[in-house]
Amino acid sequence: QVQLVESGGGLMQAGGSLRLSCAASGRAFSSYFMGWFRQAPGKEREFVARIRWSGDNTYYADSVKGRFTISRDNAKNTVYLQMNSLKPEDTAVYYCAAALVVRVVSIGSREDEYDYWGQGTQVTVSS
Repeated sequence: QVQLVESGGGLMQAGGSLRLSCAASGRAFSSYFMGWFRQAPGKEREFVARIRWSGDNTYYADSVKGRFTISRDNAKNTVYLQMNSLKPEDTAVYYCAAALVVRVVSIGSREDEYDYWGQGTQVTVSS
């Protein structure tokens, strides 16, 4: 059974940093994209970043480019989202997700291409 478990969320002041973790288990993820999405109160869930489990191919939403970095540790089966220069508009529940690469027809930013999701972790940025 596939499990994605996020951790690392919390309350931070604007300008600060947080690192989110996503521990993946239940299958080999070498043929998957791993993505981060977020959902702010009253808004739809949106793409943040994604990385291919094999290789270093990454892609970011324009709103986080230059501030957030997605990475993975194959030995720990864990994906990270390093978030720097946080802004109040980054406040959201952040979700980790996995998509089989062969099923992805976009750049890997479409929510409906992801098969597995974590439960989410809250990030709150105060001004």
